[in-house]
Amino acid sequence: MKKKTANLKSIFQKLRFQYRVSVLNENTLEESWYIRLSRLNVIFFTSALGLFTFIVITVLIFTTPIRYYLPGYGDSGNRGSIIHESMKTDSLFSQIELQSGYLDVIKGVISGNLKADSIHKLDSVSLKQQAELMLEKSKAEKEFIKKYESEEKYNLSTIAAKPNENMYVFFRPTKGVISSMFNMTEKQFGIYMITSPNETVVSVLSGTVVYTAFTFDYGWVIQVQHENNFISIYRNNTRLLKKTGDNVKAGEGIAITGEGADNKTGVQFYFELWQQGKPVNPEDVIIF
Repeated sequence: MKKKTANLKSIFQKLRFQYRVSVLNENTLEESWYIRLSRLNVIFFTSALGLFTFIVITVLIFTTPIRYYLPGYGDSGNRGSIIHESMKTDSLFSQIELQSGYLDVIKGVISGNLKADSIHKLDSVSLKQQAELMLEKSKAEKEFIKKYESEEKYNLSTIAAKPNENMYVFFRPTKGVISSMFNMTEKQFGIYMITSPNETVVSVLSGTVVYTAFTFDYGWVIQVQHENNFISIYRNNTRLLKKTGDNVKAGEGIAITGEGADNKTGVQFYFELWQQGKPVNPEDVIIF
């Protein structure tokens, strides 16, 4: 035990032993600068320097765009901007293809490789006679119809049933991609959509416009009352095409969206659907 204690004391003394580090003038051998160091001081200063360097590098990485180069690091808030930029890229690619085809046609016309389309006069009288001949029923068709009507006269299955008033065909409010879904727990009663700039907003069902206004939070807002106590709400529009009291048909344009997804303001088209005072998930009734 005494030997172990002596060894620890010897190690501790070596760590605390002071060394003199001097800088001498080569010509005069005069001491220009010196410092006293011990092994313990060297270990302490080295550890402090390593810790300080680690802290500085960590702060630089997580407070600058360098963090995006780390493997596995991603910002979930960039999902909307990525989708918007991909849609813009697709639109530009389609526009380039159209312009390329237009230029090919112009080159063909200038070079004489494309001939003018031939135009044939249409004889409306002969076309009408042909249509009448095609629509005229043959003897076999007449006999089949007569036999079918006599056999199915008292068949209850042929009686037209009353249409189900709860079945509706909803139109998609606008073209785009859903960026934020319906969520009752977070009190988000609608969906956010990333659209192309100045996209047309249409009424999901036939109905009557019951509300139009401009708000600071949601821009131009329009609401439409439909059958069976459905109400559709369209927000974040830059222009309205209808006013309060107008009757609209399903699929008819009622507003114009903004710039899709503005990277500065984050404004996106917002849509809600309510029935009898309760929110309805639009994805349950509309195919996006």
